[in-house]
Amino acid sequence: MIMDRMWQILEGTSSTGNVFTPESILLSLLLAFVLSQVLAWVYYFTHSGLSYSRSFVQSLILICIVVAMVMAVIGSSIITAVGLMGALAIIRFRNIVKDTRDVAFIFCSLVVGMAAGSQRYAVAIVGTVVLSLIVIYLYVSGFGTHESHNGFLRFTFRGRIGPDSPIPAILGRFCRSFSLISAQDSSFGPSEMEYAYQLTIRSAAKSEQMLAELQSIDGLENINLTMQERLLEV
Repeated sequence: MIMDRMWQILEGTSSTGNVFTPESILLSLLLAFVLSQVLAWVYYFTHSGLSYSRSFVQSLILICIVVAMVMAVIGSSIITAVGLMGALAIIRFRNIVKDTRDVAFIFCSLVVGMAAGSQRYAVAIVGTVVLSLIVIYLYVSGFGTHESHNGFLRFTFRGRIGPDSPIPAILGRFCRSFSLISAQDSSFGPSEMEYAYQLTIRSAAKSEQMLAELQSIDGLENINLTMQERLLEV
């Protein structure tokens, strides 16, 4: 019975419906502030990349509190809700959100603010905890990470690479796949050819070993391997 009563208090439900008293509004705003702090800290600790913004983290907190205030202003009045929608339609937001993950956190802050402002405290608390745990799991497990270790290999070779050349054999041992991009006369000498290969290396840790074996081939010089890193938005 005690647990049921506590759950009813957290839900903010009663036989007479939600009553927006000064005490309940203050509780909603404080809860929105605390829960938005949790979301902001989770975003801060799990963020990766170069697009971090301090103002965005602070905006997550402010958005949640403002939405909670909006829910308190609306209450159960449809007329107030329509008028508020008309007033908010005047505001134009021109900031570009570069990361779709940031958009997800904005929606989380909006929903938590709506739950706290409408006195659905249990939904706000449980939802924040579950969402935070999911974000931490995705960050720790590295879910969705895909690194194919693509590379671009250039070198000069005296003569032409034939079927009996050791170069394709070495590339076959260290690469999942490789393809010849170009073969043209080199400016280093009349008998030298400049080759360019597109590679998908099996293990990036063994790229130095592959280069050492290529370097040991007689007539192969000017080796240049460029690895394709993951693109980061600034």
